[in-house]
Amino acid sequence: MAKKVIIMGAAGRDFHNFNVYFRTNKEYEVVAFTATQIPDIDDRKYPKELAGEFYPEGIPIYAEEDLKDLIKKHNVKEVYFSYSDVKHTYVMREASIVQAAGADFVLLGPASTMLKSNKPVISICAVRTGCGKSQTTRKVLEVLKEAGKKCAVIRHPMPYGDLVAQRVQKFKTMEDLVKYKCTIEEREEYEPHIMEGNLLLAGVDYQEILNEAEKEADFIVWDGGNNDFSFFKPDLNIVVTDPHRSGHELRYYPGETNFRMADVIVINKVDTAKQAGIDEIKENIKKFNPSAKIVMGNSPVSVDDPEAIKGKKVLVIEDGPTLTHGEMEFGAGYVAAQNCGVKEIIDPRPYAVGSITETYKKYSHVSKILPAMGYGEKQIAELEETINKADVDYVVVATPIDLGKLIKIDKPSVRVQYKLEEVGHPDLKDIISEKFKDIL
Repeated sequence: MAKKVIIMGAAGRDFHNFNVYFRTNKEYEVVAFTATQIPDIDDRKYPKELAGEFYPEGIPIYAEEDLKDLIKKHNVKEVYFSYSDVKHTYVMREASIVQAAGADFVLLGPASTMLKSNKPVISICAVRTGCGKSQTTRKVLEVLKEAGKKCAVIRHPMPYGDLVAQRVQKFKTMEDLVKYKCTIEEREEYEPHIMEGNLLLAGVDYQEILNEAEKEADFIVWDGGNNDFSFFKPDLNIVVTDPHRSGHELRYYPGETNFRMADVIVINKVDTAKQAGIDEIKENIKKFNPSAKIVMGNSPVSVDDPEAIKGKKVLVIEDGPTLTHGEMEFGAGYVAAQNCGVKEIIDPRPYAVGSITETYKKYSHVSKILPAMGYGEKQIAELEETINKADVDYVVVATPIDLGKLIKIDKPSVRVQYKLEEVGHPDLKDIISEKFKDIL
């Protein structure tokens, strides 16, 4: 008889692990997914169209809180943990819950889940959410495009809507964001690539996504999510670290996996970090991955109209996941506002409504910054209401997208942008040119 299993996830890695490891494997029966981190993704199904012939009814998705009861109800033998950016202690606590309920606790690693491409692959991953993967990815693309290479960017999944419709998503224009009903979180990752003319793919079935990308590209560039490892076997594995959170590279799953297997480690944000944090990461590289090449990087911020906010009372909006499960207390917007000499950065919590209020309760370390939460239309509306209730002169928008085009902000705003600025050598161009010297 097939072994009954549950996959613990958050609408991303869990679906990929099912597709590549379980979907056609007669030795296992996946009786359920559990969901966490992302609101409103439980109480639905992984659809039969994606689940395959062994699952004609699809696979139900439950809240993770139901895990113990599900193990006992279905006589589950194994539970596969399949999401990212959590403390090692958190993973082992989940393991203890699973084992106490009577099942084995399992982690699938890169060897069991990475797909092989017939094109060269460069992966950009990180040790935590918010280290600077996106800006590093854009720098890699710049190097490859300067060499005349066609690139396909494949983004870590964020399929929170109609999974069948999102099976393979291809983005070339801004209209595609509307076509696929993208959330704010998706737009933050996709829009900058579209604006720079990059072919971008994402979705649910990453073998099919890879097949589509290989039709058009000389290089596959994996743009990672959270601190997950790549879905594709990389020829060059670049991992980004953050000296503002030094030591986290050894305390979070699966970020430490990335840290230990990186070919290149980028120490980002050195222009704003303390030297002690930079030194700690260097020492950990020396101890745990001494063969990795090190790239040092600044992350300079710019404001489109810095004089406008000087001496003003402002609301700062930052990338949501960086602040929430990324555990950052501030981001580029906060730094930019201080650099511009604002009078006051207000506390948004008194103005929060609905799910935004709940976000502050769940992530109590966030105080003087508004995370740009937008996992669905209702939450986007609540974000808009929170912004417009705030008693401020200006709104400082430090999300990767132009938030003002998605929601109506009833007060003046400025945008903050940031990029990777490498310091010294080797830089990414040096490393990529050497690694792929026979084809560049």
